[in-house]
Amino acid sequence: MHISKFKVSLEATGRLRVLRQRAGLTPNLLCRMAMSTSFEMGKVGPAPDVEEGQEFNAYTLFGGDQPIYTTLLRMVETEDGEDVSDRELIRRLRAHIDRGLTALSVRVKSPGDAARLLAVGHEG
Repeated sequence: MHISKFKVSLEATGRLRVLRQRAGLTPNLLCRMAMSTSFEMGKVGPAPDVEEGQEFNAYTLFGGDQPIYTTLLRMVETEDGEDVSDRELIRRLRAHIDRGLTALSVRVKSPGDAARLLAVGHEG
């Protein structure tokens, strides 16, 4: 699966604005944190096709790590052997970003909160 442009939902766009102000991080980094957070929570399942929010080009959204994120997405969403089309996986990716941003909006109230979340993955 290859993504060249990607739109998040209108709700995600609003959450990104708030989180950007709280955490001092760019929307693309917040989306990466949201994807990782949501992937840890497990499968989102079938998702609506809603793309009226902020648009990212794929390199901005994923950096050079698009294959890693799309592989993780496929692993989470097909762990039970379900055959999922690329189009549906893209909808589910949008749902993961939404769910992850919702979780982050509860946990991140300051740049320090964001730094602590980022540091968790790098503890030795």
